[in-house]
Amino acid sequence: MRIGLLTGGGDCPGLNPAIRAVVRKCEVGYGDEVIGFLDGWRGVVEDAVVPLDVERCRGILPRGGTILGTSRTNPYRIENGPARAVETIERHHLDALIAIGGEDTLGVADKLGASGIPVVGIPKTIDNDLSETDFTIGFDTAVQIAVESIDRLHTTAESHHRVLVCEVMGRHAGWIATYAGIAGGATVILVPEEPFAIDSVCEYLRHRHCAGTYASIVVAAEGAKPVEGTLALVAPELDQFGHERLGGISTVVAEEVEHRTGYESRVTILGHVQRGGTPSAFDRVLATRFGTAAVDCVHDGAWRSMVALHGTRVERVPIADAVAKLKTVDPDLFRSVAEVFFG
Repeated sequence: MRIGLLTGGGDCPGLNPAIRAVVRKCEVGYGDEVIGFLDGWRGVVEDAVVPLDVERCRGILPRGGTILGTSRTNPYRIENGPARAVETIERHHLDALIAIGGEDTLGVADKLGASGIPVVGIPKTIDNDLSETDFTIGFDTAVQIAVESIDRLHTTAESHHRVLVCEVMGRHAGWIATYAGIAGGATVILVPEEPFAIDSVCEYLRHRHCAGTYASIVVAAEGAKPVEGTLALVAPELDQFGHERLGGISTVVAEEVEHRTGYESRVTILGHVQRGGTPSAFDRVLATRFGTAAVDCVHDGAWRSMVALHGTRVERVPIADAVAKLKTVDPDLFRSVAEVFFG
């Protein structure tokens, strides 16, 4: 078989291990030929390809990012984009296309699948917000990077008796903030799922400072929002998929905290550092399992399916179900676990 492969959306640690696994399973396991599309769906629309084989993939297991490149290109926002994508797939006589991506990348894959293109999906996103899978490629590494940063912030906060607001990624789901905040011992965690009251945030900080600990860490997801009408925020721009380009909530929080409490406050926005660097052992293993399982899906003709982690098992789910709605933070995890340690 001839199989196409692409990585779309934001980059994350674990993409290269997934590419390596797909190529290895195809070539060694089935005798397949693999070509890679450069820069996500843009490569499919513009017919930008590169041959992939075991030799080309040597040494990429510990590398962050993706050797194929990526983009947030949406074929359905480009004139004749879907038709051009189909023409490219047919021109290369592909028997299947494996798309590695998050909600947007896999959403495009499912639309093309509905039109007859044989597609299989592999879930990746540091936000861990894809439904139908317990974890996605990149999440574990992003959390570890955030925790290491929070650990460092603790020492400087204590030295200067400051409040440090650490902003992490998480547009609509606060998985990184919740996991990193719990693991990093945050004073309070702000997530998109739970609109925050700035008065309550300040009260948590006062409680901690009055207890004799003159330093606090606030972990805020970039998509965290205040209770409506309590703080003024600037309207963000939109990307090709109609998503808001977020960032900066930490600055608003820090300014309000300092104004209301008098505690000196500073901001650290981790930003793209969460996406970079070598993947964790967990992400390397997960990506490898997903990659090999996706190739099995191709050979079983399980089109429009996505490989997913359920407990310790890798199983198949419809892509349509995975992208139908975002997987947000479990309220019980946030309220019964995380909130216990606020203040």
